[in-house]
Amino acid sequence: MKARIVEILQYTLKKESGEAFHQVMREISVPLHVRNGIDVVAYGNSLHDADSYYLIRAFESEEQMKSVLDDFYASADWREGPREAIINRIETSLKAVLMLSGRAVEGMRG
Repeated sequence: MKARIVEILQYTLKKESGEAFHQVMREISVPLHVRNGIDVVAYGNSLHDADSYYLIRAFESEEQMKSVLDDFYASADWREGPREAIINRIETSLKAVLMLSGRAVEGMRG
């Protein structure tokens, strides 16, 4: 399996917003990602704290990641869709980008 670029986003959410955040992710944001060709590997509330959250996405290359995400975040579907419900619940956000083997990416899928 070919190596993939993996983006790991970690959010600290506003107090007691984890359940509502996950509902927006599950019902609106992740399906929107998928419709836009973004490979969502895994997402969800952290086991240690319901107000901590992770989103893991995989891409073919850094260039493809930039292009696809630029298009996604500029789209009306995002801006007029789940953007506010997501942004308004995030206190802090951390991002890491790394290269992993295809096998490692498949192993992380929920």
